[in-house]
Amino acid sequence: METAETQQISIGQILAILRKHIGLIFASTFIITLLAALMTFFVMTPKYSATTQILVNRKLSDDMAGAQLQQTQADVQMINTYKDIITSPTVLREADEKLTGLPGYKSGVDNLKSSISISSQQNSQVFSINAKSTNPNTAAKMANETAKVFKRKVVKIMSINNVSIVSKATPDDDPVSPRTKLNIAAGIVIGFLLGVGLAFLREFSDRTVTSEEFLTEELGLKGLGIISEIDENEIRRKIAPKIGGNNRDDGETRMRRRV
Repeated sequence: METAETQQISIGQILAILRKHIGLIFASTFIITLLAALMTFFVMTPKYSATTQILVNRKLSDDMAGAQLQQTQADVQMINTYKDIITSPTVLREADEKLTGLPGYKSGVDNLKSSISISSQQNSQVFSINAKSTNPNTAAKMANETAKVFKRKVVKIMSINNVSIVSKATPDDDPVSPRTKLNIAAGIVIGFLLGVGLAFLREFSDRTVTSEEFLTEELGLKGLGIISEIDENEIRRKIAPKIGGNNRDDGETRMRRRV
């Protein structure tokens, strides 16, 4: 019972603090959300993504059909090697030379390497080359050109011809970043939490005594009485007649003395 009562009082105090500083919480939420929206729409540069899919599958003759399963497993295992070849300077240098000059493209092997990523599903013979750029058409050309150079280079490097382009990358006008809804939602959450934190900080840093219970329960002091707050105008109304009366009495006394 004691624990439940204490918890109820604690929750009540928390709600009271939140109600007291509701303006601060609202202002913090609004400002942080506004900053997140401004950053998203006016500061962050949109980036577009495009993907080329590549199939690893060596064609076997009819008399070697029994070895098809083993060959498929070997092709899947080779994908990791192909990923390393794609991101090697041998492939990227030639692709970079052909991509230089495109809008939104930063030339350089290191820049191209950081702009593309290779992904594949487990036990799948298909893997993808994903490219990102500030221009949707450039992103598609980056993925396609890298795949084209890789397909040609792998024949010379590995002495095998088991790579084919399944689907070419096409421009997508919808940016993958920044994520507008996610950024604004994050701004709302961060702003609200910041406002709540500031509200509690202001409340606990305030040393002003606001209730008699704090003196008696928290500090263990005895209350001698309560002095009510009196309005200044009311004080003047009550004191003014007395001051005026005293002045008149003093005047009458002086007149009598003169007489």
